[in-house]
Amino acid sequence: MKPILKKIVSGGQTGADRAALDAAIEHGFAHGGWLPKGRKTEDGPLPEKYALQEMTSPDYRKRTRQNVIDSDGTLIVSHGGLTGGSLLTLVEAKKMGSPCLHLDLEQVNGSEALSLLVAWLIENSIKTLNVAGPRASSDPVIYQQVYLLVSGLLVELKGGI
Repeated sequence: MKPILKKIVSGGQTGADRAALDAAIEHGFAHGGWLPKGRKTEDGPLPEKYALQEMTSPDYRKRTRQNVIDSDGTLIVSHGGLTGGSLLTLVEAKKMGSPCLHLDLEQVNGSEALSLLVAWLIENSIKTLNVAGPRASSDPVIYQQVYLLVSGLLVELKGGI
């Protein structure tokens, strides 16, 4: 059995969010999500190449909640425990009873993370996956690791797991 994933969404922030979007774009995979008014991110407005919708509010929390609402499940990738927006994402997913997988890359390596992700996607019939995690300023290496994880997933999907 293979995952039925059809779309990857995120909030467009630097770090984990942007890595997931870049992997989707690189692999010609559908992407989207919500971001704050003004396409606000920590490094300035998100470029238009990212097919995200603007919220009417500049509040990151509202964007986080909307991405959880509009997805079938949320993947949070981190190095260690969750803080800030990543923790808020987990709280929102739990409040809504939405499936949520936290992969702590201090506890699992890349291939283990990919296997856990694939199994979770299948188990929860995830079609639209919200990807979250720390921004680049709080975890400078998260971008590369999330990019590799999501790219690995999309390569496996194309190859028919």
